[in-house]
Amino acid sequence: QVQLVESGGGLVQAGGSLRLSCAVSVRTFSNYYMGWFRQAPGKEREFIAGIRWSGMYTVYADSVKGRCTISRDNAKNTVYLQMNSVKPEDTGVYYCAARSGRSGDYTTQYDYWGQGTQVTVSS
Repeated sequence: QVQLVESGGGLVQAGGSLRLSCAVSVRTFSNYYMGWFRQAPGKEREFIAGIRWSGMYTVYADSVKGRCTISRDNAKNTVYLQMNSVKPEDTGVYYCAARSGRSGDYTTQYDYWGQGTQVTVSS
């Protein structure tokens, strides 16, 4: 059983920064490709960023490229999403997800999901 718990969300002003964390309860965290997704009100869940087990391969959605950094600490079973220069359109519930594989930017590719953490960006 794989469990994911996100934290770090909250209210932030436009232009500010925050770091989301996702703690993963699993024996072999390094076996999993990790992704961050976002769901804005009334919209579908969308891919934000992904990272391979080694941390050497990362990929970002165009909407956050240059403003967000995904990273992972395999010793702590944790994946992070650093968000800088946030915008009101970054508002939404942020989910981390895990899958066995080398990549993935569709929700259907992921096997495990956290409960989400709310991020609200005020203008």
